[in-house]
Amino acid sequence: MAERESKILVANLGSTSFKYRLFDMSNNRQMARGSVDRIGGDESTCKVEIGEYADQRTSHVPDHAAAVRQCLEQLTDPEHGCIASADEVSAIGFKAVHGGRVTGVQRVDQRVLDAMEEFNQVAPAHNPPYVSAMRRLAERFPDIPLVAAFETGFHATIPPAARHYAVPLEWSETLLVQRWGFHGASHRFIAERSREVIGPLAGRVISCHLGGSSSLCAIQDGQSVATTMGMSPQSGLPQNNRVGDFDPFALPWIMSQTGMTLDEVLQQLANQSGLAGLSGTSGDIRDLERAIAEGSDRAQLALDVYVYEIRRHLGGLLVQLGGADAIVFTGGIGENGRTVREGICRGLSELGIELDQARNGSLAGEGCVSSDTSRIALWVIPTNEELIVARQVAQWLHEQDN
Repeated sequence: MAERESKILVANLGSTSFKYRLFDMSNNRQMARGSVDRIGGDESTCKVEIGEYADQRTSHVPDHAAAVRQCLEQLTDPEHGCIASADEVSAIGFKAVHGGRVTGVQRVDQRVLDAMEEFNQVAPAHNPPYVSAMRRLAERFPDIPLVAAFETGFHATIPPAARHYAVPLEWSETLLVQRWGFHGASHRFIAERSREVIGPLAGRVISCHLGGSSSLCAIQDGQSVATTMGMSPQSGLPQNNRVGDFDPFALPWIMSQTGMTLDEVLQQLANQSGLAGLSGTSGDIRDLERAIAEGSDRAQLALDVYVYEIRRHLGGLLVQLGGADAIVFTGGIGENGRTVREGICRGLSELGIELDQARNGSLAGEGCVSSDTSRIALWVIPTNEELIVARQVAQWLHEQDN
């Protein structure tokens, strides 16, 4: 790979956070990683790992542009850094969420920013902080290309029957009301990695990205053909604090009975619902399991609803694919939630799904957790969304040079 495509900085943004990884794409090697939390506060927590060197300190970081500048200072530090200057960074890549008609891999320009802002209402927790940070970074670092790899891009192969809602067709054509799908980088990584570890015969894979935000994806020969998230990241499975699928005709009833405005109801559905709303805890599975051990019926209900919804959607995707060669668990819960994996797979031997209890209980990291007699292979594969974004950005840079 040419030097121009070699060093890619991948940024993962939250409203007050910035996480990054630096990759050398000549050998797919992660050179460094770091994060800045509580951006804009009096004291921001700054972490960095470069090889065996690790550091954590607090300082005032006013905005995301300052966070990136601090990141570049860490990477170019004469004693502990891994690059000589910021000029070695070929591009900054973003795991962007929603741009409507603008999807795939795009150079961040006014057209892309306008498209993302148009969908601020659809992705309120994601698009506004990304747009704000991208604008600041473009002003502060005009010589470094900013490249957005949209999560919706992986789902562009979903067929019309699985993409359309049963609403007036004009809504889809003019308002873009359709199932877009998200977690594209994670599902793309699983599509690629499952072929490597399971083999080329694993043509039908169901990727279960389970974490603070969760979705399932049916993958046929490496391409997305169906997914559980729809128009917005608030849809599909119950999330940490987001509702998931919900009957819209309940909205006027809630408003009439509580006196809340539509915006107030939507805020509760987006921030105070999901597992947190059901359980009365933070919505973190670890908190739920601790509360269940202490006898909390609400926490047990939240976990039961979560597992039920995963199983319901899993059944639909199995039918969509006509069966599966593998089911892969990834994301924080998918990788570490032994009891969740057990709950999902319980009683499904008639469908060819048999979990090995010993393997499931002892696995740490990547590995197979299905029994030797299971027709469908069950795997745990830690995802690497940042590596996928780095690969996409490197390919984009390569195409610009040719």
